[in-house]
Amino acid sequence: MATIDVISQDKKKVGTMDLRDDVFAVEVNVPLVHQVLKAQNAGRRQGTHKTKTKSEVRGGGKKPFRQKGTGNARQGSSRSPLQPGGGQNFGPRPRCYEQATPKEMVRGALRSALSDRFKEKRMLVVDEFKLSDIKTKAFVDIKKKLDINQILIVADKNKNLELSARNVPHVKVLRTEGLNVYDIIRHDWLVMTKAAVQAVETRLGKE
Repeated sequence: MATIDVISQDKKKVGTMDLRDDVFAVEVNVPLVHQVLKAQNAGRRQGTHKTKTKSEVRGGGKKPFRQKGTGNARQGSSRSPLQPGGGQNFGPRPRCYEQATPKEMVRGALRSALSDRFKEKRMLVVDEFKLSDIKTKAFVDIKKKLDINQILIVADKNKNLELSARNVPHVKVLRTEGLNVYDIIRHDWLVMTKAAVQAVETRLGKE
């Protein structure tokens, strides 16, 4: 089993923790991570884009000009795509961009992303975060002691931590059940509480 140091929120070593090899020490499958990442980003798209067709734009009841004698090509309606302000041919329509992704693919991509952060030594395990009040300044002090930027923090429900960190740039706090590939890849550092590591191992472990 791989081993990682457990630190306090003041960055003092308080012990060590064994990590499951089938979660934090697998071979990184880059194509799988890429496919799941694309699917996740596709699912975030609203798909509400739309342009009006000839039948939907306003006006067009009267012929723009007479059939012959003007030198122009004949036109029957100002709503034609050939006319300024007319409808659009083959424009975007509302659609769903979601891509079906099997659960085991998502789990495999999560294992690869977590293993990459561990192998690159960009993962920290904190015993627990203790904030007595909801104070942004208190969290900023903790961040300065950790001395890292672009942080994804994964922890169990901790209202003081979540609300204290939400206005700090380049920091995101997720609950364990919300851990996803996009946020792991997007942030340079992954910080997890000891309880969160155990929960993730239970969720992603193959046994």
